[in-house]
Amino acid sequence: MHLARVIGTVVASRKDEGLTGMKLLIVQPLTPDRAAAGKPLVALDSVGAGTGEDVFYVRGREASFPFLPADVPADAAIVGIVDHWHVEKTR
Repeated sequence: MHLARVIGTVVASRKDEGLTGMKLLIVQPLTPDRAAAGKPLVALDSVGAGTGEDVFYVRGREASFPFLPADVPADAAIVGIVDHWHVEKTR
């Protein structure tokens, strides 16, 4: 799982049939200290996340698991909304 912040939405009127009714969000991956890490990506939302929220997401084959038994063509999916996280400072 990876941490990210939802930074936007995607609206697509034409898409694969397996994506009908799915919410697409743009997420910015984050480091543990909340800095941007890499390029933003589009992820399917399985938990009702919104813009500005910190989330955790999965990539690869596991991205379709939250939507089973539907056959969803996904390589990234939001699977949780983060309430809080804390990283211990090392010396």
